[in-house]
Amino acid sequence: MPSIDLTGKVAVVTGSGRGLGLAYAHALAAHGASVVVNDVDEAVAEAAVKSIAEAGGTAVAEVVPVGTTEAAERLVNRAVAEFGRLDILVTNAGILRDKVLWKMTDEDFDAVITTHLKGTFTCARAAAVRMREQGEGGTLILVGSPAGQRGNFGQTNYAAAKAGIAAMARTWSMELGRANITVNAIVPVAATAMTETIPAFAPYVEALKNGQPFPDFLRKGEGFGTPEDCAALVPFLASEAARGITGQAIGIGGDKVALWSHPQEIRAAYADGGWTPDSLADAFPTSVGAELQSVGIPAPKFPEA
Repeated sequence: MPSIDLTGKVAVVTGSGRGLGLAYAHALAAHGASVVVNDVDEAVAEAAVKSIAEAGGTAVAEVVPVGTTEAAERLVNRAVAEFGRLDILVTNAGILRDKVLWKMTDEDFDAVITTHLKGTFTCARAAAVRMREQGEGGTLILVGSPAGQRGNFGQTNYAAAKAGIAAMARTWSMELGRANITVNAIVPVAATAMTETIPAFAPYVEALKNGQPFPDFLRKGEGFGTPEDCAALVPFLASEAARGITGQAIGIGGDKVALWSHPQEIRAAYADGGWTPDSLADAFPTSVGAELQSVGIPAPKFPEA
């Protein structure tokens, strides 16, 4: 048994039929947790359960699209009905509807917000109610993204949802602290169906499929690896070893793990009696605005050919 031991713990992982979610479910099961796998596709969910069982783990499937209160309660109730309790929630479910602002429809926006942001809220609320009733603490692991930390072109809906998820992690860490429930956001970077569409990464993802490992400049310099690389963070945060870690945004990918800073003031200026538009125009460029912050996810840095 690995030193991180989750025997007797029960987890719900939303969106865990494939990709990162499946890697999280496998990692939790490998460390002893019983897992409720969730996906919108029954065949995919059952295949995930089968793969976990074949690896020696315990899992059941609950097929439902997250977002509504009803779906959240179904997931929590399934965990309790099958395994008697709930200790760990990983809110991984998500969809993409990428478009620039002037082309994004209400439906594009609402669909992503419903799955990512409202789905995280409803599932976390249902889990928190159950964990508080049990009175033994618990773990909420909310899945964020670099897009939510820095913005990303064409992802108004996704970036907004992921930024909100990081804010909810900070808020809930305060609200649930007395119940000994830790709440953290994780910021994974991995080769998935989504990152495979990024031209800079596509050749390396294709090479990985053919058995070639990612080079060090990707695994270390870019913190880019496989879903399994990211999955290590989940059982750690769910364990007693991480009981003192809450309210944080933690990035992981490849060989890299990192702590994201919380937004904070970096420069300030003062004017006796307050500011006017003219005084701001005079002072801003050489004071507060002397070094404006960058936006967007930095472009990958590849070695020169």
